[in-house]
Amino acid sequence: MILIDANILLYAEDSLNPQNSNATEWLDARLSGDTPVCFCWSTINAYLRISTNRRVFNKPLSISQAAERVQSWMEQPCVKIIHPTDGHWKLFKEIMVGCQASANLIPDAHLAALAIGHGCTLCSTDMDFARFPKLKWKNPLKDA
Repeated sequence: MILIDANILLYAEDSLNPQNSNATEWLDARLSGDTPVCFCWSTINAYLRISTNRRVFNKPLSISQAAERVQSWMEQPCVKIIHPTDGHWKLFKEIMVGCQASANLIPDAHLAALAIGHGCTLCSTDMDFARFPKLKWKNPLKDA
């Protein structure tokens, strides 16, 4: 199982981003494959917030367009939404304290705890995930 970070989704959306074609190709292959693809609400919220933001995109999506894109992902047979497990707080706290997380590293620690708790490999271009020793993660766009 894989858990996808918002940066992959946003690169696939932004046609001006140098990683756009690699991200789109990778995401499309995952969404049409057999391997379970997991999303979490914090990633979906980040995608919706950023893809509709005029300060980030020259041509941001409307909320209807962004919501339809998310809906199209959710309709794929391989996709599921994951939620914190019963042991999430304990794992989340252990990760945060273990790497002295603060500020922007807190949401990354949350994603790491979700991925570990569900046995997922986290897919992201964010190198900060290397700080979490128990996390299986990869940058699927590296060398793509």
